[in-house]
Amino acid sequence: MTTRLLRALLPLLFPLMFLFVLAPAGAARLDFDAATIADIDKAFDAGTLTSEQLVQMCLARIDAYDRKGPAVHAIIKLNPKALDIARALDAERKAKGPRSPLHGIPVVLKDNYNTADLPTTGGSLLLEGSIPPDDAYMVKKLRAAGAIVLAKVNLSEFASGGAHSSLGGQSLNPHDLTRTPSGSSGGTGVAIAAAFAPLGFGTDTGGSIRGPSTSNGIVGLKPTHGLLSRAGIIPLALSFDTGGPMARSVYDVAVALGTMTGVDPADPATQKSKDKYETDYTKFLKPDALKGARIGIARDFMGADPDVDWVIEAGLDSMRKAGATVVDVRYPKWLLDAKGEFYNAMRYPEFAAQIADYLATIGPNYPKNIDQMIDCADGFKSTREDGAGPNPSRWNLFKREASSGKLDDYRYTVVRDYGLPMMRATVEGVIASQKLDAIVYPTSPRRPAQIAAEGAAGTAAGGGAGTASATNIANLTGFPDLIVPAGFTGDGLPVGISFFGPAFSEPRLLALGYSFEQTTHARRLPLHTPALPGQGIEVP
Repeated sequence: MTTRLLRALLPLLFPLMFLFVLAPAGAARLDFDAATIADIDKAFDAGTLTSEQLVQMCLARIDAYDRKGPAVHAIIKLNPKALDIARALDAERKAKGPRSPLHGIPVVLKDNYNTADLPTTGGSLLLEGSIPPDDAYMVKKLRAAGAIVLAKVNLSEFASGGAHSSLGGQSLNPHDLTRTPSGSSGGTGVAIAAAFAPLGFGTDTGGSIRGPSTSNGIVGLKPTHGLLSRAGIIPLALSFDTGGPMARSVYDVAVALGTMTGVDPADPATQKSKDKYETDYTKFLKPDALKGARIGIARDFMGADPDVDWVIEAGLDSMRKAGATVVDVRYPKWLLDAKGEFYNAMRYPEFAAQIADYLATIGPNYPKNIDQMIDCADGFKSTREDGAGPNPSRWNLFKREASSGKLDDYRYTVVRDYGLPMMRATVEGVIASQKLDAIVYPTSPRRPAQIAAEGAAGTAAGGGAGTASATNIANLTGFPDLIVPAGFTGDGLPVGISFFGPAFSEPRLLALGYSFEQTTHARRLPLHTPALPGQGIEVP
């Protein structure tokens, strides 16, 4: 090799030599977006990564892609103290060891989770700058586990409608910037898909974790109603609401779920989880869990998009090859016809009543009931320089919610007292009669819509009501639903598959989803948010 050639190659070789010296023998270098929380924890333990460095990598990606480049608009507010918190947690790890597997892990929160140190707005100009009196229960559990709240992220305003809010604007799908990332946890879906953080949290009332999970090609869990406390989360409809984790792997969803379970006196629904919740769901993750499983495919929700159907059929073939038995399942026609009406009969009046309870907990300069919200919304006429501005589709829905009746109206009580128990008993009967471990279906029967088309359609509340999707069946019954990436359409859009089961069947669903994930490996980093140079994690 000539001297001139050596000098030319040295600038290219030096960074590689540096990494080789730092990396322990036998270490594997993983792409940042591919590393699970287990991989990150191994790197923390080996000293090849610190929480401060991890936060810096996340911030670098946010800086590159959230308002620059593709400008996906996932972030509403960064935590200015995130790096300081990371340094303190690094010091604590060194002195005392980790608190939990989430020690030093940055997370993003949908901006309807109360955070006492950051505004909680529901994505709305109506609540701009509102600092709640305390953290939400789930946020307290995350902080106690050593997680770092990196950012509050965009959502469908007050968790209803398309992935747009008056304060955060329109979030964009990083796989295709013209397509919706879906709502209402759209900002969380975008942020996790784009690797702005390893872990995020959304809420789900009619499909709001699951729609964004499938549209952005990530994993998401709508837990059993009552498994996780909703205390400190802005309500949409408490009969259906639940928080839940969103991540790029089933493992990360499982490890997050176990840190947040528990009976909370502030949320009576969690009494249902007594003696049924786990604190470690990772112990159920077995690569061969599909072997011997009996899976029902809900064919009522196929036939809308040939590319989506092809991906689902390929996924079913993978399950069969892994040793599962797959049988066709059909829901009763009355259930399919009634599910949207049942959902709306409860969703609209509950928001009108329950948002007032939340508004009573925040400062005096904010509206205190839905009528005042309508009056305040009417005062915003134009878009500001920062992009915040009117959200007519959601603000018009306030009026429908306000006129939907009270919680003692027969239209509400009949569904609550008779309709929902009938739905639960029917779905339990379908599962039991076929001896199923889970029912699977395409989470969204069609590929993500064009953003303009979604806006024109006036997307229904919660992302699931009023559509051909099955997602709101899980809310009407209260049962859990796990979304796992299944593949891509011919034009490169993600398709997700749902694993749906009876109450508190999260251990089995996570096992099946993990086995499917390890068999198919159907996730990839989005086209518009590629890897940044030099970002990787050395794992022993």
